[in-house]
Amino acid sequence: MDPQGRTDAGLAAVARQRAALARERADRAEAAAERHELLARKPGREFHIQIARTYRRTAECHRASARLQDDFALRTTAWAGGRSTQPRFMTVVAEECGTGSAAVTLLDTEQNQLAVAVSDQLSRTAQDLEYILGEGPGQDAAAGHRPVHASGPEIAARWPGYGPSLVSLGISSVAAVPLRTQDSCIGSLTVFDPRPADARPAHLAEVAEALTLIVLLDPDADPDLYGGTDVRATVQQATGVLSARIGCSVADALALIKARAFAEEVSPDAVARQIVHGDLKLT
Repeated sequence: MDPQGRTDAGLAAVARQRAALARERADRAEAAAERHELLARKPGREFHIQIARTYRRTAECHRASARLQDDFALRTTAWAGGRSTQPRFMTVVAEECGTGSAAVTLLDTEQNQLAVAVSDQLSRTAQDLEYILGEGPGQDAAAGHRPVHASGPEIAARWPGYGPSLVSLGISSVAAVPLRTQDSCIGSLTVFDPRPADARPAHLAEVAEALTLIVLLDPDADPDLYGGTDVRATVQQATGVLSARIGCSVADALALIKARAFAEEVSPDAVARQIVHGDLKLT
């Protein structure tokens, strides 16, 4: 059962329902695109071409969403039958992007990390490094509203703090794309060591668009990604506790937590739990 009280069979059913709805929306968008393509054939109506392209892109986004939901439903059904371990939705996302490791990060307008969802421990460790060090592909993609890709020596050269640490994990290539809404950017999708054919910005952008609909725009949006999103609530709580305890600013308290996590090579959440429980005194 997931944190929202849904059973494994219930999770699969929800995923199948979302997949079916996404396919219906894709069909409607494609039908609308065809209508506008016909209208564009008439003299003076060329502007319908751009409208048709928009509908085609919308349809592709819904198709991608349906694929993710269908795959997650299959995995969840297998888990319910005792044929696999409990699936993560981000594992499906990672495989759609041609890798085993991917992370979605949600950011506020000042590039502060609000929440993260990962496919595996490697992507979690990599994302914690970006959170601790304040630099990396996900932040660059979100801040610049553009795709980011680096491989080999370029990783360490581009991010002097984050890069060498990422390479030490055995990662040789990283790509990230922004999660864009109509007016802004809510975060990024980062993939580690993807297959070259699947690391194309256009393909990653398609997956990112589908994720944005799932996370934010869809009427049935699930920001928790089936229980797989960590909102870093413990870090936020520990930051307040430490700030009050030693009389420093919240920003300085967070910096201390991140520094301790980096020095001990543990996650910020692990340090935060120690502070909240009174097992660690930082001065």
